[in-house]
Amino acid sequence: MASFCAGCGSSVSGDDKFCRVCGREASAGGAAQPGTSPSPVPVGPAETSGKAIVSLISGLFFFIPPASIVAVIFGHLSLSEIRKSAGRLKGNGLAITGLVLGYAGLAVIPVLIIAAIAIPNLLRARMAANESSAVAAVRTLNVAEVVYSQAHQNAGYTCALSDLDQSIDRALASGRKNGYVFELKGCSAETGGGPNVKYQVIAYPVVANQTGVRAFCADESAVIKVEAGGSGPGCMENGSPLQ
Repeated sequence: MASFCAGCGSSVSGDDKFCRVCGREASAGGAAQPGTSPSPVPVGPAETSGKAIVSLISGLFFFIPPASIVAVIFGHLSLSEIRKSAGRLKGNGLAITGLVLGYAGLAVIPVLIIAAIAIPNLLRARMAANESSAVAAVRTLNVAEVVYSQAHQNAGYTCALSDLDQSIDRALASGRKNGYVFELKGCSAETGGGPNVKYQVIAYPVVANQTGVRAFCADESAVIKVEAGGSGPGCMENGSPLQ
């Protein structure tokens, strides 16, 4: 015959040794018979579940994968513990907040993994595109120098990008385009004050290893050279012909 727990009043079967709700021993003296009221049990103020606190604190650091896992585990443990405590423990709100933050962190992990893989690939692709653009710009400047020297036979080649604005686009005339800096250097004159017969085109990354890796250069021979270290000044001296 079923009886009732003397601690919380829950139904206790004859085969139960302990109350399934509050855990009180369901002995002959610990269970009330049907039709009787359970004797009051002194209960102090409810304590906050330590597991709920751990879940909340870990959830606040949800952007760290291990913390998200801890928040989820301790959140579920604390809710179960509170549910079985028959009012002796509190902290449902803390545990639920920790669970929400923990699951949010776990949802972000795949995004972080994808970003960690995609961002370096995107950076390499952008640098490769910038380098291709820089090579094309060096070729354009070579042609522009020839056109300018033919139109200004008394002046020869120019070392001012602004003088070539009729043959090149505005971005290239400004000296910066697609992550590269462009400079005209090394203009010299023949003995006796003749026209300039030399020039150097130098292109190097605005930010090394971010907007580009290699440097490119050329002179009046129109042979484009490449310098693997990205050094503009060293390209004419140490660069090798671009294949």
